[in-house]
Amino acid sequence: MHLPFWFSVGALSPVVIPLALYTRRTTVRLPEASGEPRGQWGQGAPATRLLVVGESTAAGVGTLHHRQGLASQLALQLHQHSGQAIAWHTLGVNGIRLEALLANLADIALPEVDEVFISMGVNDTTGLTSRRRYRAGLLHLVQALRKQHPAVRVTLLAVPPMHRFTALPIPLRQLLGWRARQLDQQHRHVVADDNTLLYLGYPALQDPTLLAEDGYHPSASGYRAMALALAEQLNSQQGA
Repeated sequence: MHLPFWFSVGALSPVVIPLALYTRRTTVRLPEASGEPRGQWGQGAPATRLLVVGESTAAGVGTLHHRQGLASQLALQLHQHSGQAIAWHTLGVNGIRLEALLANLADIALPEVDEVFISMGVNDTTGLTSRRRYRAGLLHLVQALRKQHPAVRVTLLAVPPMHRFTALPIPLRQLLGWRARQLDQQHRHVVADDNTLLYLGYPALQDPTLLAEDGYHPSASGYRAMALALAEQLNSQQGA
């Protein structure tokens, strides 16, 4: 238990609970992206097949079409860098938490892919999932993915920087940003304990145009910026 955080939650609860309820009631509700949640950049047999799995960022919330979303834009960046064909799939559920995602994946046959990127943490942040429970969920998720595809490379994406979410009023924004960083630290711990895993961070998204109209999810340009940052880290690691 992280006592400073929970003491802060208790001390600020008379303020943050009404703010949280007001924010939930008034924030614009954006739909998941439309269109096929799969595609390919480049011609011919793909050199790499990637899958993004997780919450609203995997579901493309904040953009109109999955082709503008994270998986597609990451595949595009990798295609442009390598010149090779890159296939992409995305599997996301808006609002889902880690334990519910695990239950969903138990009933789903994943596509044949070479790389899986896990995009989770926002809903477990707002749901105040304990760090221990969240870390255990991450480990179970990695195991579940490898059970279906033993040779797949798994990458944990950073928990999004919630202290940048303009939809969240102060001090709720700072409190949830603090909690998001705590859960992000669990991503780092899991990767540190397993050198077959990768961890990739997100850009700060300080430009307001990188957020959708709800001030909570990336816009189409935000997904492009995120994909560019992720691809640069991947290319740097592969070239090292």
